Amino acid sequence: MRRIAAERWYRVRTVGDGVTWIDEPYIREFYRCNIWHVRGRDRDMLVDSGMGVVSLRRHVPLVTEKPCLAVASHTHFDHIGCHHEFAERLVHAAEAVILARPTRAATLADPYVTDEIFEALPPEPYVSAEYHVKGAPATRLLADGDVIDLGDRRFEVVHTPGHSPGGIALFERETGILFSGDIVYDGPLVEDTYHADPADYYASMKRLLDLPVRIVHGGHFPSYDGARHREIIRAWLEARERT
Repeated sequence: MRRIAAERWYRVRTVGDGVTWIDEPYIREFYRCNIWHVRGRDRDMLVDSGMGVVSLRRHVPLVTEKPCLAVASHTHFDHIGCHHEFAERLVHAAEAVILARPTRAATLADPYVTDEIFEALPPEPYVSAEYHVKGAPATRLLADGDVIDLGDRRFEVVHTPGHSPGGIALFERETGILFSGDIVYDGPLVEDTYHADPADYYASMKRLLDLPVRIVHGGHFPSYDGARHREIIRAWLEARERT
């Protein structure tokens, strides 16, 4: 399989509202994490950081322009790979141990990370069998209802267990922007991880349905509006209620 030079690994697109969408286009779409950069007056915020196979700070200068809070929506490998590159790292308390001491099993790198998840491989010396996430102990532990303050923007932490115990979404009430992580997005949802919980998943979806959302930036696949958000969740809830 061909390899891609480090300077070509990331794709960067602006989506409005001071939000930039960063991703790794040579990872197949199902496994490709969305990295969201949010501009603030006093500090910026990064929601998730990708696989970590290429340095984010070195190859996406945007993330170094201001002090940047690296928030983990949860601690699976595709979301926290570059968290160690940032001085301020935020995660829900339920997954703090994984962020600090990630293993291939705990981050789901085992069994998911193989050459098959790539369209093209990262630059040498990357080897899928040797891939692991670097430890990045949290500098702040998050809980439901906490606020992440960027100076002129405030994001409420919404604890959304189900996909994983410490999954969170971030909601900016003033704009209706929701960063949803992996609890909900417009694509096949993963409900069977080793630490998933069906009852928690159901409760989290019910809670997210009631938020006055205008636009959703999920952990995977493209963003969508509030109407689509409610459609996805209602269909999911109806399917579960039929079983």
